[in-house]
Amino acid sequence: MTSRIEQAYDTLVLHNPKLVLVAMLLILAFFGYHTKDFKLDASADTLLLEDDADLTEFRKIHERYPTSDLLIVTYTPEKDLFSDQALEPLKQLRGELRKIASVDMVLTILDAPLFNSSDADIQEMINDMPSLEKPGIDRARARDELINSPIYRDLIVSADGRTAAIVLGLAENEEFNRLLKTRNELREKKRNTGLSAEETLTLEDISTQYDQVSETINQQRHRDIAHIRDIIEPYRQYGVLYLGGLPMITDDMVTFVRNDLTVFGAGVLAFLIIILTAIFRKLRWIGLPLISCFYAGLTMIGVLGLIGWKVTVISSNFLALMLIITISMNIHLIVRYLQLQRDNPDDDQFTLVRTTIHKMVKPCFYTALTTIIGFGSLVVSDIKPVIDFGWMMSAGLSVTFVTSFLLFPTLLLMMGKTEATATVDNDRFRAPEYLARLTEFQGNKILLLAGLLTVVSVAGISMLRVENSFINYFSQYTEIYQGLKLIDEKLGGTTPLEVVISFQDDFEELTPEDLAAMTPEEIEEELEYMEALRTKPELWFTPTKVNLIKQAHDYLDGLPEIGKVLSFASSVRVAESFADKELDGMELALLYSKLPDTVKKALIEPYISIENNEIRLEARVLDSQPDLRRKDLLDKVRRDLEKENGFKQLSAYKNTIKDVNVSGLLVLYNNMLQSLFASQIKSIGVVMLGIGLMFLILFRSVTLSIIGILPNLLGAVVVLGVMGWSNIPMDMMSITIAAITIGIAVDNGIHYIYRFREEYALTNSYEETLHICHSNIGKAVFYTTMTIIFGFSILMLSNFIPTIYFGVLTGAAMFIALLAALTVLPKLILLWKPFG
Repeated sequence: MTSRIEQAYDTLVLHNPKLVLVAMLLILAFFGYHTKDFKLDASADTLLLEDDADLTEFRKIHERYPTSDLLIVTYTPEKDLFSDQALEPLKQLRGELRKIASVDMVLTILDAPLFNSSDADIQEMINDMPSLEKPGIDRARARDELINSPIYRDLIVSADGRTAAIVLGLAENEEFNRLLKTRNELREKKRNTGLSAEETLTLEDISTQYDQVSETINQQRHRDIAHIRDIIEPYRQYGVLYLGGLPMITDDMVTFVRNDLTVFGAGVLAFLIIILTAIFRKLRWIGLPLISCFYAGLTMIGVLGLIGWKVTVISSNFLALMLIITISMNIHLIVRYLQLQRDNPDDDQFTLVRTTIHKMVKPCFYTALTTIIGFGSLVVSDIKPVIDFGWMMSAGLSVTFVTSFLLFPTLLLMMGKTEATATVDNDRFRAPEYLARLTEFQGNKILLLAGLLTVVSVAGISMLRVENSFINYFSQYTEIYQGLKLIDEKLGGTTPLEVVISFQDDFEELTPEDLAAMTPEEIEEELEYMEALRTKPELWFTPTKVNLIKQAHDYLDGLPEIGKVLSFASSVRVAESFADKELDGMELALLYSKLPDTVKKALIEPYISIENNEIRLEARVLDSQPDLRRKDLLDKVRRDLEKENGFKQLSAYKNTIKDVNVSGLLVLYNNMLQSLFASQIKSIGVVMLGIGLMFLILFRSVTLSIIGILPNLLGAVVVLGVMGWSNIPMDMMSITIAAITIGIAVDNGIHYIYRFREEYALTNSYEETLHICHSNIGKAVFYTTMTIIFGFSILMLSNFIPTIYFGVLTGAAMFIALLAALTVLPKLILLWKPFG
């Protein structure tokens, strides 16, 4: 079977290099055309879990309490915030921001309704709501009201009165909301019960429309954010200004991903040219691998564009990794070709290329397969961008393998044979020979050291944690970090936590016996009254409900991890402060009916739903607290508020409460963090199982499988241990380190063992074979691994901190695995003598 495949390959590829090259150029042109459809994605969906039940509930809540996307401009003037010198620039800035077509709401301290800063009565206030910029307002009283207001403090002004926020509400796209709702409903139905053929087509059509509308919105958002930054820039002379908010973070992350792709690609390319020049010092051995890299990279970008696969911040390093692995495979081919040329100087070019390919295809195929298994193991994760990264790299490695065994031999045949030169000179590079002597004479000490490292690392792994602040994902020099930090410390926190409390109905449904005992007129009156209880504010606002809301609000406000809390209680307390008494249900209903629609929409409707007989509290968590434990916080809130524990903190109202639901971005983000451990375990389990099977198929020996896997596992274990001992938290990228390291590093073991078996058949001496292998395949392994390590180091140029950690830690793991492959692995071979 193998010989027939080799004959077919020789006939189709090696005997027709020009035809193969033309075909490959046509394929490149096809996929190159589709690179125009290559897209990036940094939306909030890229940080979510697949099939998260809390996400479904979160979306349902926001259908009942729709809120527009918000941008926040923080303003810390050099002068006193309430002085003319600070307020006049604020007024001008607000005016310019209002002119932006996509901004449909601007809220600042200048236009916030004030109740205690004027001597007007309530009716006058309702007709002409006082604000800081209105004539006759006492600024001292206004300042005191704003910084002490249950609504405005930590929302639009800091508690110290030095920083103000300009809150910009962005206009909603109704078509986008409709498409999103329909798409999510169909996806949920697909997961739960399946879709009909017609519904499947509808989902595909809706998804296409959604992507198109989303792309249009993202482009408009990018232009708006750039415009806002241009508007803000001249006002920096008056103080410190930052732009924040989820739309800005999303837009900046797309920019980061785009920059990372460019920087990683260019950086890796420059580095590879240097490495290839240092190793081979000959133009053809520099050009051939670079052509393979260009071909594989451009083809893969075209594949992603063709199938609409978007690159996220997690997968932004896919191009750099593809280039690194392509170069690695090409170096193995070059080193083997040069060795064959040196050993068989009389062979013609066709024979040399054919022998190189035939000898290398099997180990390269298995090394590519094990690396694919390493990346492919990521698809068992529950985190969408990690899953996409796994599939993306698996596809990319397939492209790399095919390119290396079609393009490389084709071009090499067309270039012809040159005189053999000592391109890879034994005298220039002796590290592998040194490691061979070290292994032969100090092997037992090496095994002891490896054992000690494993024990210490396992202890470190037991201390791994997943708590990670979103703020710390970004460099402190970026506007994202600076803006989030200021909002977190001065304006009440960043990550939202929502609590929705639904009430028992204030009536009992009519039973069949009740209906039988009543006249039609009585039934109609009873139904009208029941409907009034559901919908009329004067009947819905009861002292019991208001007091319950206040107690729930105060409970959240009392938690040290919580910054700003907003609820209906915030507005009630402002009104009660003005009236200097507690308001009863009728007074609250009257005030509710008299409020202007703009005030009602901003301060009331986001927190009560009379129609659904429920209320919503929104708290913001101080995400930058170093000792914040999100899971513990959520567990405490659920224990204290939810039904399972009898509404512990609201027990006085347990007969009024129907249910309590804890939701918000904090819940979704925490779910993602808590899934990291499970994702790590599953991915390592899958990669170990897959690679174990590959070794058994390739070498048909359990002993060799163990010898091949153990040393390569060491690198991943040590790096995870270092993370634990150093208190480096796990994140979406670091959970991929172990599986990727094992998947790539095990290639060294395959090449080494495969070559050791070949050479041992000729020498029948383990010690002699050890030195022979270190002097040839050992050099190739060293070159390729160091190339991979330095390639990963390019990731340190990212603005995304998890990418930097990923590059550094994966490089470190690869270096440890390299040393293990050239010391621990051969020592185990010498010790166990698996070849007889």
